[in-house]
Amino acid sequence: MMTKPGFRLALCATLLALVVVLLGAYTRLTHAGLGCPDWPGCYGFISVPKTEAQRAHAELRFPDAPIEEHKGRNEMVHRYFAGGLALMIMMLGVQAWHRRHIADQPVGLPLLLVGVVGAQAAFGMWTVTLKLWPQVVTAHLLGGITTLSLLLLLTARLSGVFAPMPQVSPRLRRLATAGLALVVLQIALGGWVSSNYAAMACTDLPTCQGQWWPEADFANGFHLTQHIGPNYLGGQLDSTARTAIHLTHRVGALLVTFSLLALVWQLNRAGLKGLARLLVLALFFQIALGMSNVLFHLPLAVAVAHNAGAAVLMLTLTLINYRVRPAVTVSRRHAPSFWQHAHVLLHLGPHR
Repeated sequence: MMTKPGFRLALCATLLALVVVLLGAYTRLTHAGLGCPDWPGCYGFISVPKTEAQRAHAELRFPDAPIEEHKGRNEMVHRYFAGGLALMIMMLGVQAWHRRHIADQPVGLPLLLVGVVGAQAAFGMWTVTLKLWPQVVTAHLLGGITTLSLLLLLTARLSGVFAPMPQVSPRLRRLATAGLALVVLQIALGGWVSSNYAAMACTDLPTCQGQWWPEADFANGFHLTQHIGPNYLGGQLDSTARTAIHLTHRVGALLVTFSLLALVWQLNRAGLKGLARLLVLALFFQIALGMSNVLFHLPLAVAVAHNAGAAVLMLTLTLINYRVRPAVTVSRRHAPSFWQHAHVLLHLGPHR
């Protein structure tokens, strides 16, 4: 099948979104989230202050935020790439709206992406203004992964390559949906680990602090109404609360592994061996990176790669769910209704 208009733009936006997610991870892991204490500029400028006059002005406006050029640079590079991605998504939304009367033209999905990227901009601002409040940092990470996954979904729909599979068993579809949901939850847990600086709460494997189940404070570790106001750079929780977060992420990894291995088995039985192999590679690559983070004490390259692995795993499951979707045929001569858009989004983008 021929690709639909907008395919190349959607593909480029997907690749750029992956870069933005990794830049966000790099910014977070280099403790550069507050490298610029204001938003959208940096100390009131469009880039990190460099001249003596700019530095003097910055120190006058932000006396409690000394300039760290490398951190500010990391933050601004992330912002500019994210801004470019936002412009591309807006173009996709405008194009989709202009072509809304064309049959099989996705409309709800591009418009949803415009809304998501708007929310992401707000979360990016709050990340700075609320001083790395863990709830906002985690939501910002999830928003980035959501944007990336929806862009892949749009690219797949515009490619015209992946036909629906009405012969797939309901069991396979249920496992694919469950796997996707578990990976989303695990990514959220990973974001909570990172935003609360709990990655090094356990520095050994398979035990934690030399014990199978050390003292852990789950009540404070998952206290979701932490106060707004303190600077959360470096985290505010005590060691037992961070241990609870880390242990939960490990348990989540086990649940995800068993769930996805069951999905691999069903994919093989359905003859989707390519997708099964892709899922196995993504899963074990991610497990190896997670273990390396602990054993080698969170080296930056491995930690960024672990974020990339989470994104790849999410993209793989998005593609699997799209591939095994049921066939839906809707004749459209006029603009699509709200219910048609809702149906498409709930079923991960079947053809309308």
